[in-house]
Amino acid sequence: MTDVATGPKPGRGETPLGRIVRDFARSKIAVASLAIFVLLILLAVFAPLVAPQNPYDLAQLSILDGMLPPGSESFEGMVYWLGTDDQGRDMLSAILYGLRVSLGVGVSSTVIALAIGIVAGLTAAYFGGKVDSLVMRVVDLQLGFPSILLALILLAILGKGVDKVVIALVAVQWAYYARTIRGAALVERKREYIEAATCLGLDHRRIVLGHLMPNCLPPLIVVATVQVAHAIALEATLSFLGVGVPVTEPSLGMLIANGFDYLLSGHMWISIYPGIALVITIVSINLVGDQLRDVLNPRLQR
Repeated sequence: MTDVATGPKPGRGETPLGRIVRDFARSKIAVASLAIFVLLILLAVFAPLVAPQNPYDLAQLSILDGMLPPGSESFEGMVYWLGTDDQGRDMLSAILYGLRVSLGVGVSSTVIALAIGIVAGLTAAYFGGKVDSLVMRVVDLQLGFPSILLALILLAILGKGVDKVVIALVAVQWAYYARTIRGAALVERKREYIEAATCLGLDHRRIVLGHLMPNCLPPLIVVATVQVAHAIALEATLSFLGVGVPVTEPSLGMLIANGFDYLLSGHMWISIYPGIALVITIVSINLVGDQLRDVLNPRLQR
């Protein structure tokens, strides 16, 4: 039987984690997207091992191999399955290395912003009053600026670099998490178990970390998953505009920018293939986040 208000009933003896896995596995698209995302992570982590060449090692490059179309063979007998760019770099290898930078920036910025947002949101919701008003005014002020504009201003001040991009993305993202967890915490703050913990004389740290925060995490997990994709897309936009990562540490966005000037000359593979990799990455993350939203919020299920 299915309860309209609470969703599918868990099986007898089934743990909450087991129910989440079972409900998530009901969507074949979500499972396939998760498999693709895990594969992309593995390819990024082990890029030095699986890439045919190190595209940024000058000793492995030959200018004679520049602008070769997909499927071409080099003078040394190496097959460039996705072609080469103007410097003779293997595009498949460049995409794997670029994926490494893009995922690293997206995940690291999301984790840091999530930690800051959790602290700010829980503090505002738990203590309320002037603390809540002060934190939320800062959040409203930050959310009042477009993300891309704020990131551009920060990078204009900080300069290029992977660490600079991470700082800019953290500054852009943390307010989303703070507002999300504050809303969930305000609801949980009025529950009986919080009042009971307060009456028992538990200190604030134990109440917030041991009781309040665990019950506010489900909606935050969904937001964080979607924000990873948003961070990757934003970083790609910044790199395409020339203010993101440097040329020596290129991301997928930088690879797209490098081939943009050659689109009209017929060498479209230099931009097209990194663009396809970027789209697959973002779409797979978003599909996983959509299914997590349905699983963690039973009211959205039929």
